[in-house]
Amino acid sequence: MAVKDRDRFSTATRIRLIGEQTAARVYRSQTKRQARRSRLTGRAALLALVVCSLIVALAYPMRQYVSQRTDIADLQQEKDEARRRVEHLRDMKARWQDDAYAEQQVRARLHYVMPGETGYIVIDPGAAEPPRADRGSAARPWYANVWDGVDKSDAAER
Repeated sequence: MAVKDRDRFSTATRIRLIGEQTAARVYRSQTKRQARRSRLTGRAALLALVVCSLIVALAYPMRQYVSQRTDIADLQQEKDEARRRVEHLRDMKARWQDDAYAEQQVRARLHYVMPGETGYIVIDPGAAEPPRADRGSAARPWYANVWDGVDKSDAAER
């Protein structure tokens, strides 16, 4: 037994035991890491493949759905506008059926007067004058005005 105790405390025995313990720890950690890594990687790859497949499979139908909903909304708006135009035109038709409205419009638009009435048209003297820019150009030929416009645009660029 004394030999056994002596071997137990020898340096070589201690180093061998430390090496075995270290090897056991390293082997355990590697197997845990490999098992965990391989299991997680396979599941993650499968999950990524399923998600990508779903995205690819649903992308085109979703785009079509969204574009069709947009088209439907546009057509609905056009239908509402057309309905409003039809209602306005029906109202105008009903107004024109009334003789008093027709007479009022003829007087206002065509300047008609009834027999025995005197019609007057007042012209605003300020509205009849041409603007200052057009006063000088009215007496000149058209091609001179065009050429002046080209010169002015060249001068503006410089």
